[in-house]
Amino acid sequence: MAHTDHPTMRRVLRREIAGTIGLLTDEHDFRAMRRYRSFTFDDHTTYLKQVEDLLRTRAAQGSHTTIALFDPQEYAEFCEEAGLEPDAPSSRTRFTAELASTGPTIPYDGQSLTDLVPALVDEAVRQATWEYAATLLARLGACASCGEDFGRAAFTRASDLLVRILDTAHPGDRHLVCSITGTPETLVSVLHGDEDEHGAVQLDEAEALEFTTVLALGIATQSPGGLVMRTSAPGTVDRIYGWRLRGDGLEPLTAGEVFDAYCTDVDSGDLISPESDVDYCVPPDLGMEGQAPGHHH
Repeated sequence: MAHTDHPTMRRVLRREIAGTIGLLTDEHDFRAMRRYRSFTFDDHTTYLKQVEDLLRTRAAQGSHTTIALFDPQEYAEFCEEAGLEPDAPSSRTRFTAELASTGPTIPYDGQSLTDLVPALVDEAVRQATWEYAATLLARLGACASCGEDFGRAAFTRASDLLVRILDTAHPGDRHLVCSITGTPETLVSVLHGDEDEHGAVQLDEAEALEFTTVLALGIATQSPGGLVMRTSAPGTVDRIYGWRLRGDGLEPLTAGEVFDAYCTDVDSGDLISPESDVDYCVPPDLGMEGQAPGHHH
């Protein structure tokens, strides 16, 4: 009969446990946590090095680790609402566990913190943008005449437009940027689509949801804004084109308008040299389906 001693079994089980680390990504947040006596680090650089060493050790042991963005203000609010003592490691552990299911996180795959921190911050911005846009959409309510939910109708419209934009794009990887300026906060959403060997575009579901929500908010509120597409494929020049939001649809930008947008400094208004091997062009026709009327009363 095979026999495994208890310490060995515990080591095996330890590899089955997924872990989450709440990371203080910047110096300001790190200083805010130093007011707690139980938080024993006194140098942010040393703290980051120790975190990176721990991540590498866990990875070498076969353990999976998720990185969450630790916000000291949210932590203090969490402790107050839960009746926890904030100056206690166990409270930080409970907050980190909460972040694992509700907050922005990314898996550790062996990358350095130099690469990991910007990715984590980008994920936090993406999630905050989606939550903000979704909240504004929900507040629009329903049409007094027919009862249709404005937010839901706009989301359906935005989804249709996004499908048409992706389907009519030139072959290659897609990079889309949608910006809305008429809402209380300017919103910018980015969507990447990589083309696989069969010509299908692979999208990140969370990115696609955020992008569609931001576009839907611009449609529903008829806010000033626009959408720009860049396609890239081996052996060809990159193509850049775009649309401005107009009513509940998209109005194509001319090649000159796209060129001006990319080759003019936003702050000074000075001209910027155009990129080489880039074609600033008009967008493909989205077709009649992409121009279907929306909600009108």
